Amino acid sequence: MAGPTSNAPEPKMDVQDLYREDTYSDRKVGTIRVMTPVTAEGNPDPFRQTSYVGQAQIMTPGGMLPLSFEIPANNLKEACDRFADAAKVAFDETLKELQEMRRQQASSIVIPDAGAAAALGQGAPPRGKIQFP
Repeated sequence: MAGPTSNAPEPKMDVQDLYREDTYSDRKVGTIRVMTPVTAEGNPDPFRQTSYVGQAQIMTPGGMLPLSFEIPANNLKEACDRFADAAKVAFDETLKELQEMRRQQASSIVIPDAGAAAALGQGAPPRGKIQFP
């Protein structure tokens, strides 16, 4: 990380948006992070809703693909029950994004610089009197 500069924003915690994070795992399929809202004093904040974030890894031909996704739930049991469906949606969305990135990459036009064609012996007049076949 680069050192601080005069115009860089100061990294300041937002005390109005603090969460306590608890992690649960079955040590097989994935992990659920329970994000419990808390006040600046660390007490539970009853005015904000707890959120559940699933994490899993999918093996692909390119290696492990980490997934992180919200799980709509009101408690940990519901989050566990809905984990598979939320993971599938996250995987499908990630796959679509990867396919779109591949499509964009394949359709991009590559224009070589002027010297590249000459180096390959195409389109440019010879530069000296000695020519190689």
